[in-house]
Amino acid sequence: MKLRRVGRFAAATLGVSLAVGLAACSSSPDTLSQQWEDASDKGYIAGDGSTTSIAPEARTEAVEFEGTGENGDPISSADFAGHVTVVNFWYAGCAPCRAEAPDLIAAYDEFDDQDVKFLGVNTRDGEAVSRGFTEEFGIEYDSILDTVGDRGVQRAFAGKIPLNAVPTTLVLDTEGRVAHRVLGQIAGESQLRTLISETLDESGS
Repeated sequence: MKLRRVGRFAAATLGVSLAVGLAACSSSPDTLSQQWEDASDKGYIAGDGSTTSIAPEARTEAVEFEGTGENGDPISSADFAGHVTVVNFWYAGCAPCRAEAPDLIAAYDEFDDQDVKFLGVNTRDGEAVSRGFTEEFGIEYDSILDTVGDRGVQRAFAGKIPLNAVPTTLVLDTEGRVAHRVLGQIAGESQLRTLISETLDESGS
């Protein structure tokens, strides 16, 4: 799979300014896959805000997943079919996750009337903590609780593209394939807007 990495603002590429020097969620060098294997509940490596974009012809097959939302509702990849989808991996105690929440909400509001859906994947918290975060920030989209003992959603996505940090934000195309990955805190609502708009343009939406 050919990946195009974007390190800084460039009008000829994505027009995105990337954040560096984020607050770390953990100093542990463990990777997500190692944590899955030992069923630990450690924090994760903080990303540097770098963006990886995948050309349509180089994308893998659609990511299929299912889980339970923080409100107890079943959620699966079928619920997002035909939509550009933003998937944000987070947990409540992660400082960069809290810092980027307003930008995710702004992007959600901006694309509310378009073929775009949002999904959170909580990698650590129980229902009460997850819902507390949602209420604190006024988040209107649901999050799957994908914690220790399962991590089925994380496994499904990691099989297509590495998830080496929390937060990580993915933009899926209308076929459910990973088009963009931001590893770490998003640089701002404008960065996410650019990635969503670029993916929408591919489908003529």
